[in-house]
Amino acid sequence: MRGIGGVMKKYVHRSLETVLKNLLKQFPAVAVTGPRQSGKSTLLLKTLPEARCVTLDDPVALQQALNDPELVLGNGDKPVVLDEIQYAPSLLPYIKMRIDRNRGAKGRFILTGSQQFALIKNLGESLAGRIGLLELLPFSVEEASRAGASSGSLARFERACLRGMFPEPTMNSGMDVPRWYASYVQTYLERDIRTLYDIGNLREFERFLQLLAARCSQELHLTVLATDTGVAVNTIKKWISILEACRIIYLLPPYYRNLGKRIVKAPKVYFLDIGMVCYLTGLRDRHHVINGPLAGALFENFCVQEALKAMLSKGVPPRLYFLKTHNGLEVDLLVEGINGRLCPFEFKFSSTPKPAMCSSLERFGELFKDLNPEPGKLVSLSEKTAPLTRSIMHASLDVFLSEIRNLAQV
Repeated sequence: MRGIGGVMKKYVHRSLETVLKNLLKQFPAVAVTGPRQSGKSTLLLKTLPEARCVTLDDPVALQQALNDPELVLGNGDKPVVLDEIQYAPSLLPYIKMRIDRNRGAKGRFILTGSQQFALIKNLGESLAGRIGLLELLPFSVEEASRAGASSGSLARFERACLRGMFPEPTMNSGMDVPRWYASYVQTYLERDIRTLYDIGNLREFERFLQLLAARCSQELHLTVLATDTGVAVNTIKKWISILEACRIIYLLPPYYRNLGKRIVKAPKVYFLDIGMVCYLTGLRDRHHVINGPLAGALFENFCVQEALKAMLSKGVPPRLYFLKTHNGLEVDLLVEGINGRLCPFEFKFSSTPKPAMCSSLERFGELFKDLNPEPGKLVSLSEKTAPLTRSIMHASLDVFLSEIRNLAQV
């Protein structure tokens, strides 16, 4: 498995494999997007050992692809993996022509990319109806367990904070994790951001990234961030879009379907890896993670990032929301099932869940009966699943993620 700082030989099976194999039988081309170092190329090479891989962030391979696309795409005798396709979008029309000459052949072209929005836009314009789309994030807690990570909600949370969920630092116990993240951020800034976007002052962007990490699990207020960073609001909007495109952050939308003006409309911001949050905010040890002021926000971020992975591992777009009304009612996560019914969840950084923690879920059930929601569930560090009140259950982390996966079934 390729990564910054070394090479790993062990392969951990990814939850996305089943969906990937199914799409390879259905579509001539499949694209797997996701942040750098999440294991995209490793997944594809393990799933398609016979495939030929062209790595387009290699300057020599990129120049060859731009100069002679027909040669790079080969003669069709084996599948071709085009890694980091966003660097050579001019290849897409050639891929389209080859697919159209033989629409019956499946799984011929497999594309990866780290630039979500630009890549999806190009693929939608060039290969509409010809390509299946998937997204691979860093390890889920289930995948990290396969790699030998500790079990138990608290141990998983601590490890996610201090080692992150990217494959390499998760699997390499001797890794200097802060140094790995420093290298990752630097590579990401120099290779992706500066190559593909005009971000302006790099030092201001790094400062913005640190400020945003300290606000994980909070509503996104562009004006406040602009004031604290000392740049224009439009610059903050652009930077947020870049971080979304590079799959560094996830904006959780508010649920306001048919709820009128009672609902706060700003999204909440989450990082797709809380190890990145801890690196950017200087959290380096267990004591500061568990006892510091960010503990609750980190646990909420952890639960949302894992819910997102659980949905994406089934190959479905995430149907995740939060709720906040102008009169103070907040629900951390609303998951919309395929039947349209809402499942509300609240996250509490505690090993001892209490009935008093259920007040938001109970109020939601009473105020929004017309939505016909499922009974709410409180998620904490406790491993027990048991009723807390007459209408609210406590769910362990494992039970919570199992429910998300069930809701993602199509």
